[in-house]
Amino acid sequence: MADLKVVVAGAGGRMGAANIRAVVALSGLALHGAVANARNLTLHAAVDRAGTPAIGQDAGLFAGIEALGVLITDDMDAALMGADAIIDFTAPAASVALAQKAASLGLVHIIGTTGCSEADDAAIAAAGRSGARIVKSGNFSMGMVVLANLVEKAAVALADYDIEILEMHHNKKVDAPSGTALLLGEAAAKGRDIALKDNSVRVRDGHTGPRQAGTIGFATLRGGNVIGDHMVILAGQSERIELTHRAQDRTIYANGAARAALWAASQPAGLYAMTDVLGL
Repeated sequence: MADLKVVVAGAGGRMGAANIRAVVALSGLALHGAVANARNLTLHAAVDRAGTPAIGQDAGLFAGIEALGVLITDDMDAALMGADAIIDFTAPAASVALAQKAASLGLVHIIGTTGCSEADDAAIAAAGRSGARIVKSGNFSMGMVVLANLVEKAAVALADYDIEILEMHHNKKVDAPSGTALLLGEAAAKGRDIALKDNSVRVRDGHTGPRQAGTIGFATLRGGNVIGDHMVILAGQSERIELTHRAQDRTIYANGAARAALWAASQPAGLYAMTDVLGL
């Protein structure tokens, strides 16, 4: 079976470099579980915005591994020629544009971009209905996907407990709450059978009055080079449960994205989540 030819978008960023390393590391390896015996991966192209220092550099050397003979380019249309999949951890507007290209070309599109608006998400979903095979997630760590599943179950079992979500990331992160925090919030809201957008508290400041029962609170911390720490607190009258995930290396996200690309390659067009990839 022919290799799955992958384009890494945002190749000049930290996640882009991690995605390049993951594609190369997983090339030719048999993965277990949902993608066993799937096609192998190969880095087809690496793309970043015009004017960034990464343009023109060998993608492998830029990512800290061996030279691959693939130069980072700013020409997305050329990069997509002959490609099968896009791994995209960029920005909302870029991801929407790429989703539309993926739909027109029938490509796999793995989206780890956070900070998308409702309109962005609607456009991405439309691309899934129009021919793209999209897996979009606020977090591609398989451990985090399992944690979200546990949060949903806990929210059901502890129906009268207050839920608070605390997250911390590095000081360069531009969106808040993080996509992962929102993923966890959506899991809790699903367990409670409520809409997160109508029942979340994003900011507390000043004289706020008592906590409104049934809401899901978010707290955001930024500092240093923290990759991603998340805690879901379920607080009852006499006990408190804390479910915590700490990312120690971006490889967990990149490996999950590569796994999702292999899985999506055998799926019909549509919009999927990592729970689909893991069969949860």
